[in-house]
Amino acid sequence: MNGLILLNYFCDSMKVMTVFGTRPEAIKMAMLVKSLNQAPDIEHVVCLTAQHRQMLDQVMEFFEIKADYDLNIMQPNQDLTDVTSRILLGMRDLFKDVKPDWVLVHGDTTTCMATTLAAFYAGIKVGHVEAGLRTYNLQSPFPEEANRHITDRLCQLHFAPTILNKENLIQEKINPDGIIVTGNTVIDALLFARDKVTGFTNKVTDETVRSIFATDARILLVTGHRRENLGTGFLQICEALKEIAQKHPTMHIVYPVHLNPNVQEPVNTILQDIHNIHLIAPMDYADFVFAMKKSWAILTDSGGVQEEAPSLGKPVLVMRDTTERPEALQAGTVTLVGAVRESIVAGIDELVGDQALYQRMSQAHNPYGDGNAVQKIIQTLMSEVK
Repeated sequence: MNGLILLNYFCDSMKVMTVFGTRPEAIKMAMLVKSLNQAPDIEHVVCLTAQHRQMLDQVMEFFEIKADYDLNIMQPNQDLTDVTSRILLGMRDLFKDVKPDWVLVHGDTTTCMATTLAAFYAGIKVGHVEAGLRTYNLQSPFPEEANRHITDRLCQLHFAPTILNKENLIQEKINPDGIIVTGNTVIDALLFARDKVTGFTNKVTDETVRSIFATDARILLVTGHRRENLGTGFLQICEALKEIAQKHPTMHIVYPVHLNPNVQEPVNTILQDIHNIHLIAPMDYADFVFAMKKSWAILTDSGGVQEEAPSLGKPVLVMRDTTERPEALQAGTVTLVGAVRESIVAGIDELVGDQALYQRMSQAHNPYGDGNAVQKIIQTLMSEVK
């Protein structure tokens, strides 16, 4: 971005509000929050929507950051319309009181999109951290892909993790002067956590799992929660895990099961009482980082794991048909296997049987940066408020 345009964006000092509401957002914004809290000439406040309550609080505790405002929007049995409307109304009222110059949002959540829309209505400028990710399929991931498009169309600053993300935005006629390539802030968080975490906390109570991770056992770490995989997709995933457990009896499959009943039901029905499948409660961020460090490979439908695992040297098989992170595919750190039993099983079989493939995936360079994304974002801001 040229200096003249940035000068119009930033004055001698400014008030910045950072807004997030889910565990992934909190992880990816934590180091930015810590840095903004210490930045001179910036008055920084943090607002939570608490779209994820318990999981969000755990991340805040781990990174030792606190919120100034908490909308606490979660209600039983709410749908996306409920979440969106509660965030819009809550942010409308908060903006009137706080009057920030800038709002920083992250990623592709309903919190991100609804906060951006509320800021747009209020005439407040928005900076989007993790801008420009695309599948160009509004149903995959749903509703995240639509959330990204809406946010990027309405915000003024786009902090893009990669050159490809920047190119996506330019292709969509976004002003290139407002796009800064930073790397992904999740790597900043991961490197902080990697050095801080040396073992499981006492929140991991399954003694069998604790003992497995204390050995050199081959551990396949599994995560799954995407809406587009609910129903048939999760049945396929569970059947694949059952087959993998049978074909590879010395492999331990550790699956922290998402709390969504639509995930819990097929997982518990199909995978209970299989000796080398360990179904456990969702892990805190710190415990999950340790689990990634000690695992052999990771099977996931998560976006963040696709970015994190390569920095820990772990191959990732992605249970989706598309990914908004094609850089990882190009770098060779991840492979798409879809939510199809045969493809998932074949992907694991290939990793087991082809040591050269495993080494290539585990040693490939992480395309999402070197842990300096927050520094680049802060430098962009501070260069114009001095």
